Amino acid sequence: MRRNIVHSGADALIYEIRQIVALAKQIEAMGVPITWENIGDPIQKGESIPTWMKDIVSGLVNQNKSWAYTATQGDETTRKFLAQKVNERGGAQITSEDILFFNGLGDAVAKIFGFMRREARILGPSPAYSTLSSAEAAHSGYEHLTYELNPNNDWMPDLEDIENKVKYNDSIAGILLINPDNPTGAVYPKEIMREIVKICEKYDIILICDETYAHVNYSEWGSIHLSEVIGDKVCGFALRSISKEFPWPGARCGWLEVFNRKNDPTFERYIKSLLDAKMLEVCSTTLPQLSIPLVYSHPEFLNHLKFRNQKFKKRAEKATQMLSGIPGVKVIQPKGAFYLTVLFEDNVLKSHMTLPIPNEKVKNFVAPLMDKAALDRRFVLHLLASAGICVVPLSSFCCSRNGFRVTLLEEDEAKFEWIYQTLADNMKKYLAS
Repeated sequence: MRRNIVHSGADALIYEIRQIVALAKQIEAMGVPITWENIGDPIQKGESIPTWMKDIVSGLVNQNKSWAYTATQGDETTRKFLAQKVNERGGAQITSEDILFFNGLGDAVAKIFGFMRREARILGPSPAYSTLSSAEAAHSGYEHLTYELNPNNDWMPDLEDIENKVKYNDSIAGILLINPDNPTGAVYPKEIMREIVKICEKYDIILICDETYAHVNYSEWGSIHLSEVIGDKVCGFALRSISKEFPWPGARCGWLEVFNRKNDPTFERYIKSLLDAKMLEVCSTTLPQLSIPLVYSHPEFLNHLKFRNQKFKKRAEKATQMLSGIPGVKVIQPKGAFYLTVLFEDNVLKSHMTLPIPNEKVKNFVAPLMDKAALDRRFVLHLLASAGICVVPLSSFCCSRNGFRVTLLEEDEAKFEWIYQTLADNMKKYLAS
């Protein structure tokens, strides 16, 4: 073509969580049954939606209004309801005008970075969640800027690392938190979050918190929302969703809760640009928005959350126990979300390590993929080809450490035990090879 139409950040659009599926599908077609542990879809892994929740959605489908456009910013009744829920926490106070709906948080993230000035950088965690890190890198055209989550401190953010990077890089316009964290399952206490707010205030930058798993939280201290700690000076917003907590991932329904937008005219103009961009699409999907007040207000909803949190806590404890004690492997028990990150200690993985791959066709297929693969990806490919378990390498989460992410979602208890026993057995075999 006479003009190059490819965006400078195109190569940063990598989502290994989904991309590994194509590889696994080819291996599956060669005769290896696949156990899908790559993506956080509770429904795919066997979770049943409560009847009362289905009844609410069914009732809305029978109402004509659920088939119509809604307001660009989101259904007004739902936005008022959510603003009230935020204000009941007793922290930063907002109105319905501070709520903005999107077609899932993937849509929100695309807008957040797509309409941010290219020179403005957002500092995010490492390991990073791919949707956020890839979008930030793509918008800037450079590698995503990260701060360390410390596995020797329950994957807590390294506050000194954060401040040093903010202090010495004036292109950083904001800090990103994921709480509870994906992929580590860490849950940040109020004290940590307040320290990050102080850094934002000191250097006059925004704070973004992905709260997708805010109510999938089985830590001792429970959910700490951004609104509870941000105060009245720092500008920022929380990303919320029903995908994981109803759960309804197929609804593609997420929203922003914006705090202190009037404090800075630049931030206010930026938030307006997100709404203006949404106007070009008319609005986000109506049906799931209408369901939110009805589901959140239902007398069974809190019991529903409690039951799920107890379930995930039990699985996190069991999985951690089954993978603990393997020389060269470190596992920190998750406290939220529904993932577990397995970490290989430094210099443990070697390029000569292997697992037996009995299927010759599969063996020949994956062999050339090993040549340039990161060390943890080599293990993931061997695991996939040998045992048929599809996990995601930690190096795909914008991380220099070796490891992998696996889910805690399998509903069949016997299969859950098989997955983690097979992981333990194969890690031992691989490291001994």
